[in-house]
Amino acid sequence: MKGIILAAGYATRLYPLTLDRPKALLEIAGKPIINHIVEQMVRIDAISEIIVVTNHKFAEHFMSWQKGLDYARPVKILDDMTASEETRLGAIGDIQFAIETESIDEDVLIIAGDNFFTFDLRDFEAYYRSTGKDCVIAKEVADIEQLKSFAVAKLDGDGRIHNLVEKPSQPESSTAIFAAYIYTRETVALFARYLDEGNKPDAPGYFVQWLYKIAEVYAYRINGEIYDIGTKQSLDYVNELMAGKQ
Repeated sequence: MKGIILAAGYATRLYPLTLDRPKALLEIAGKPIINHIVEQMVRIDAISEIIVVTNHKFAEHFMSWQKGLDYARPVKILDDMTASEETRLGAIGDIQFAIETESIDEDVLIIAGDNFFTFDLRDFEAYYRSTGKDCVIAKEVADIEQLKSFAVAKLDGDGRIHNLVEKPSQPESSTAIFAAYIYTRETVALFARYLDEGNKPDAPGYFVQWLYKIAEVYAYRINGEIYDIGTKQSLDYVNELMAGKQ
């Protein structure tokens, strides 16, 4: 299994913090967000390598960060060679870029580089092993307005997705899907088909919205918290929350 961290966005909502610094390198609890993710990924025995997909603007930042790493798995920086919001590949485009560039032909665990979470990622991987099917992270969100910024799913009694809409104007459930996924080797081969059909290359939830109609996709309800660090307010909130736990 390969681990892929998506870190090629420009985080314009976090300006000026991210004008000259990638969002994944902003700190929570005294260390970069991406470190928290990598530290969880390397605990999964099945993961052989972690690939960080970034853009050309921030590639050097990640390469400098990489030099100071000392983890049990190699971490590779992949520059998608885009340099602006207008030319970016989008999250799904970056996943396919990694698949093609690295000739990935195995299971993948994909996480957005702006996710901060408190649950054990090994539990997610164990759930994936128990189903043998594509899996996503789910959490109940009560705030309707907040739900509108997520992929929102309806699940059956076994946790299988039977309906999902990315960024719905009228959410039909309170089950939000976060940007953390495990896909089988067979599904990895479908990213090219998805893009060839002209589907949206942006938010990774769009791929799940397409996938659940042709394959079984299960949602793992986390035992803990997960936060999408999209604004200065969310960054400050999580930092204050973690400070209170220390």
